Amino acid sequence: MSDRIAVPWGPRTPYGPPADGAPPAWPIRVDVCLEEGLTEAGVDTWAQSASILHSNGDAMDIAVKDGRIAGVRGRAADRVNHGRLDPKDLYGWQAGRSDDRLTRPLVRKNGSLAESDWEEAMGRVVARSKELLDGPGGWGHFGFYTSGQLFLEEYYTLAVIGKAGIGTPHMDGNTRLCTATAAASLKASFGTDGQPGSYTDVDHCDAIALWGHNVAETQVVLWERMLDRRHGPRPPAMIAADPRDTPVAREADVHLPVRSGTNLALMNALIHRLIERGHIDRRYVDEHTIGFERLCRTVEQCPPERAARICDVPVSAIEAAAEILGTCERLFSTVLQGFYQSNQATAAACQVNNVHLLRGMLGRPGAGLCQMNGQPTAQNTRETGADGDLPGFRNWDNPSHIRELADVWNVDPAVIPHWAPPTHAMQIFRYAEQGSIKLLWISATNPAVSLPDLARIRRILAGEDLFVVVQDLFRTETAELADVVLPAAAWGEKLGTFTNADRTVHLSEQAVAPPGEARSDLDIFLDYARRMRFLDRDGKPLVTWHDPESAFEAWKACSAGRPCDYTGLTYDRLRGGSGIQWPCTPSSPGGTERLYTGGRFNTDPDYSETYGQDLGTGAEYGREHYAAQQPGGRAFLHAAPYEPAPEATGPEYPLLLTTGRTVYHFHTRTKPGRVPRLNDAAPGPWVELSPADADALGVAEGERVRVESPRGHLVAPARIGRIRQGVVFVPFHYGYWDLAEGAAPRAANEVTATGWDPVSKQPLYKVTAVRVTRTGG
Repeated sequence: MSDRIAVPWGPRTPYGPPADGAPPAWPIRVDVCLEEGLTEAGVDTWAQSASILHSNGDAMDIAVKDGRIAGVRGRAADRVNHGRLDPKDLYGWQAGRSDDRLTRPLVRKNGSLAESDWEEAMGRVVARSKELLDGPGGWGHFGFYTSGQLFLEEYYTLAVIGKAGIGTPHMDGNTRLCTATAAASLKASFGTDGQPGSYTDVDHCDAIALWGHNVAETQVVLWERMLDRRHGPRPPAMIAADPRDTPVAREADVHLPVRSGTNLALMNALIHRLIERGHIDRRYVDEHTIGFERLCRTVEQCPPERAARICDVPVSAIEAAAEILGTCERLFSTVLQGFYQSNQATAAACQVNNVHLLRGMLGRPGAGLCQMNGQPTAQNTRETGADGDLPGFRNWDNPSHIRELADVWNVDPAVIPHWAPPTHAMQIFRYAEQGSIKLLWISATNPAVSLPDLARIRRILAGEDLFVVVQDLFRTETAELADVVLPAAAWGEKLGTFTNADRTVHLSEQAVAPPGEARSDLDIFLDYARRMRFLDRDGKPLVTWHDPESAFEAWKACSAGRPCDYTGLTYDRLRGGSGIQWPCTPSSPGGTERLYTGGRFNTDPDYSETYGQDLGTGAEYGREHYAAQQPGGRAFLHAAPYEPAPEATGPEYPLLLTTGRTVYHFHTRTKPGRVPRLNDAAPGPWVELSPADADALGVAEGERVRVESPRGHLVAPARIGRIRQGVVFVPFHYGYWDLAEGAAPRAANEVTATGWDPVSKQPLYKVTAVRVTRTGG
């Protein structure tokens, strides 16, 4: 195997589009990484699984030797990766063997965390829970903040506990930081969540557009698939919109290095050109969409010449991109954080949907769209209701959906919070800051590094009146601020399912036992439900399942008849072979590769997940307004004019900071930071500057600089030459768990602002005004 640190994307296996009706032709390449001295023949057992360090869903087998995880290999038969693995997957399994794993519960005594046992730890959590439930305010004092890295069965159990056991609307996940805009834009355009496209669209397309998506570093194997098409016969054209000169930008035929915060202006200009030149499928638009006339009026105000001034992109580049979008026969688009974490996020993402609707580019091979996820199981949080949604993509404002869910859970509908939109993550922390949320349960995430304005977040978590429960593998920055820390099992140490960004469901078998007294997240939630004695309306236990498979069966019943229908799936069907895409029903046991193949969308008022929101203010519309548009299964062409970002540069803070990822790390580096090869490849953050900005500041390559905003500062070495002038990039992964006491702060979120998109409520990490100065180091 090639050195996947030096060459993250491995060797090329070029291929061309298959003949009509033929299966995809992407060649198999099985990647393997085993502990030193071990061969495949020497492995004791192999356990089936998939990637847990990104959202691509690459299938793999876990090698077990002498009762320990000893490596991984790709699954050749899987539809997602054909045997390939991301560098994080190849080496990331080593994190579970780290000697600083949590193996016993911790409780705070005399101001410090001390080892305890499960009885005392859970006793404290349950005692505080009952005290709050029995007191004034009850459910309103509870907040749950989860992850995009647990399993479906765990999320669903958490959703039932929170929404039917306690009855709190204050439940969200860190998926709010990475994928909320994906969900919001899909609901807004198509009626419900769910990616219309499939990764196999890469095999058939003749154009690929990547909108704020550095796929080369965030979903390596998907990028390999795109590269292999680009290196084969009849390669697709490629467009990349990104202010940085990323590997994707360098590969693209057209690079649009937009000024941060101006994505909507760019998209409006591209749509302006499509309409002006007649590069639309007018019959499809008339039969299957609503809102065309308003969209025309809106984009008319933003021709390419105006967008070029706003975005600081050459008119010729916008024209070239519009020509590709307007003349291709099969367009595949992906969208990620460059749009989702920026100004007017949902409005911009909806314009990508509009491009596909205007061109009739949905529901057929090669004509697809993925509003991507940033985390491996982000899709499951949204499906199961462990974030700010209701299970099964149900509408919180639809009384029949609430009654349906109440029947599934056998509870009174009044118990299920539905009197207002579910509370999003940023508001949950605001309530904790104000004192109304008094118990905050954080599972498998690290907000003391990942949320904006970290000084504020640390103050909230350290507050005396907030009881913080943290459930994780290690003593993270967040765990250090907790009142109770619960040791959890890692991937490979538990059984369950998870779903990737193109709706492929994989089963992950338990390969080894968790260390010490660590328990799976499902076991922890089930234990809490038993101790709290949550009951249904007949006085029987609310949570009726006892293990992963019975939890999966309960989820299937909840998903029945909804867009994410799992009723045709079983653990046995998911064992061996490939993952399967939902919806999967008894009548479609092989799953569903693409959605909306007949041009009918999930917008009927009785079925839709939303009644819509104003793209500018986020104001919720009601059923009457929604039904008056008579969607009748048609998609919405949403329109919005460009407006400048809320935080502007000026003399004091003249540069724009954008945060992001590196190929070697994931989220807050809790796992890959403990893997030698991954950590050595990117041991610390850096500040990326353009040559012009570096010259103006007198900064040399590798020199330590200080990045400062009104909220705080960080210090890191400078890198020069791969970003547009006026923009600064810092990877967000790095906290302080591995730093000496008193070291300079290095987390990107020391400087980012508490602000969010009005529709998706996703934080605006891409548009922070900062200044950069030399430190002399």
